Amino acid sequence: MSNGVVRVVGLGPGSGDHVTRRTWSLMQTAPVVRLRTRIHPAAEALNHPSYDEWYDEADSFELLYGRIVDDLAGLAATSPNGEVLYVVPGSPVVAERTVEMLRERGDIAVVCEPAVSVIDVACAALGIDPMTAGVRVLDALESTEPFRGPGPLLILQTYSPEVLASVADRLPPDTEVTVLHHVGLPDEQLPVMTVRELPRFGAADHLTSLWVPGLRTAGEAIDDLVSFMRELRAKCPWDQEQTHGSLTRHLLEESYEALDALTALDAMIEGGDEDATIVAHAEEELGDVLFQVIFHAELGDEESRFSFATIADAVRDKLTQRHPHVFGDVVVHSSDDVAANWEVLKAVEKGRTSVLDGIAWDLPALALYAKVAAKAKKRGIDLTSSEADEDVVGLLNVVNAALDEGVDLEAALRRYVHRLAALVRDAEESSVASTEAL
Repeated sequence: MSNGVVRVVGLGPGSGDHVTRRTWSLMQTAPVVRLRTRIHPAAEALNHPSYDEWYDEADSFELLYGRIVDDLAGLAATSPNGEVLYVVPGSPVVAERTVEMLRERGDIAVVCEPAVSVIDVACAALGIDPMTAGVRVLDALESTEPFRGPGPLLILQTYSPEVLASVADRLPPDTEVTVLHHVGLPDEQLPVMTVRELPRFGAADHLTSLWVPGLRTAGEAIDDLVSFMRELRAKCPWDQEQTHGSLTRHLLEESYEALDALTALDAMIEGGDEDATIVAHAEEELGDVLFQVIFHAELGDEESRFSFATIADAVRDKLTQRHPHVFGDVVVHSSDDVAANWEVLKAVEKGRTSVLDGIAWDLPALALYAKVAAKAKKRGIDLTSSEADEDVVGLLNVVNAALDEGVDLEAALRRYVHRLAALVRDAEESSVASTEAL
């Protein structure tokens, strides 16, 4: 049952020119009026009471807004006409948390009058249609996570240089943005800059917003790749013929090529010499592996078995469960603790009865031995006394010594093979040079 009405009107995002005739009329005739704040160009000439003093006393915006909402509810219940007029900057239905909280109460009626919003003036200043452009409106204070695409984005609540700096930390540094400062006012500014320059904009205040025309992030890129895969399946005879089985060898080949590229990248990083060719090769090969996953995901989607979205959700859910020290209350002190918890959680999750369950037995021999040997050592088995054929005893001694030292022999041998290959090529070039000299 309603205990009165809170009627909310907006002053628009700028000067008094944005205030509707109905809003002016209501402010002249309402017996009880409250301004959320007088710090607004259209409110400076008004003499109604405001909540500005409460801002200085509040420990947080949420507590402040709760106090305002409680006061409005009390005023509505005692007002001569059973109604309080609540005046907010901008529009009552755009980025106004107090209105949301009023609606959540349930004991009062809330009526929002139409008003010009910051979205209107921003789009007018930029010369864009928000529907055609697909504008997404975001709150700068809602999260600390990186912003996600696609763009364009209109980011509100960037009311200080400090907030702009925090926004900059959540966007790629070379992204071009437009600061919307005092839009519609005589001192309007629309400077275009890169994200890394944002913290230098010292004039930011409660009439400042941010426009991000484009933001290419993983979600949009994956969606485009999935659409690309569907087009291949619809138009390319070779892609149409493929099955999960026919693609397995390609996944294996691409995985090994990616391994080679990553080995070269790791060597480059350790050496300290940046090489754009090596970096581009690693990026390319990782893309090839990703495309194999996309291909299988599309086949699964066509079969109504799974899709890329369900694959991504499933692996995130699985890893969430296996990281209770991140997403739960489990305390760990080292990576060894993490690994031990991982094994226990995986065994319970999979219903495994042996530590060997789940091992991929087609792994290369060195990698396979490392996995089984680690399980054996945890069970107190002496690797030096294992029943091995004489022709591998010496090899096992070397492998076990490497494992004790934490050396990945598979990776070490692979690195050496690459160095050996380089020596072969150098020898070939020297041979050719000698022949030409003759």
